[in-house]
Amino acid sequence: MINVAIAGAAGRMGRTLIEAVSLSEAPMQVSVGTVLEEDPALGQDLGLLAGIAAIGVGAVADLEAQASRFDVLIDFTSCASTLAHLELCRRHGKAMVIGTTGFSEEEKQRIRELAQFVPVVFAPNMSVGVNLCLKLLDMAARVIGDEMDIEIVEAHHRFKKDAPSGTALRMGEVIADALGRDLKEVAVYGREGITGERDGKTIGFATIRAGDIVGDHTVIFAGPGERVEITHKASSRMTFAKGAVRAAAWLHGKPAGLYSIDDVLFA
Repeated sequence: MINVAIAGAAGRMGRTLIEAVSLSEAPMQVSVGTVLEEDPALGQDLGLLAGIAAIGVGAVADLEAQASRFDVLIDFTSCASTLAHLELCRRHGKAMVIGTTGFSEEEKQRIRELAQFVPVVFAPNMSVGVNLCLKLLDMAARVIGDEMDIEIVEAHHRFKKDAPSGTALRMGEVIADALGRDLKEVAVYGREGITGERDGKTIGFATIRAGDIVGDHTVIFAGPGERVEITHKASSRMTFAKGAVRAAAWLHGKPAGLYSIDDVLFA
């Protein structure tokens, strides 16, 4: 039996992850769920917190004290919390699935360093559909990318803290790599005023934050007389949660190293 810890168990994603573990066909169970010390959910049964049957495990604030009770941690919280949790996993030899986005380059480097000691799956998006889209984007970029203008439009709920989304940035990286470009040099994040004629080598990003949009991403390849669009729309967080739970099951027992969702889905 794989014992799973959920960071941020009282949050929207945390509750969905608890439910996803309960639905998994893999031999796994939620054994730990963390909340903030001041959260009213502290001590509540995690199953009831997620809107399913009670599981007999109460929410806790101190993950370190529970280190002996889990094999793998799933974390979709914040950059600072995730890095602290990864340090904890290194100290105790625990595997970790990271779905948090918004990391700086320095923070990503720290994840790479710590993954030398424990197995880590790190992905900006755990959805099977999104990762299939990444494969399609690589193909499209190689076939038509040099002849088309490329724009990436993403939309999320009003509470999302980072922009553009980690998924949008990953889409841009895949396209840039396929075209032999450096995304840092060709990315354009929003436009305003007299911008002049579009540079055909750039990759544009547009961000929408509104309401309760779970996550929409569209990549537009536009040229004279035709346009190709590749779109993914998520209507439920469960699609991300199922991917993360699948990654946790796959990661259990793997050697130390940094793994991508491609390793989980397409290996």
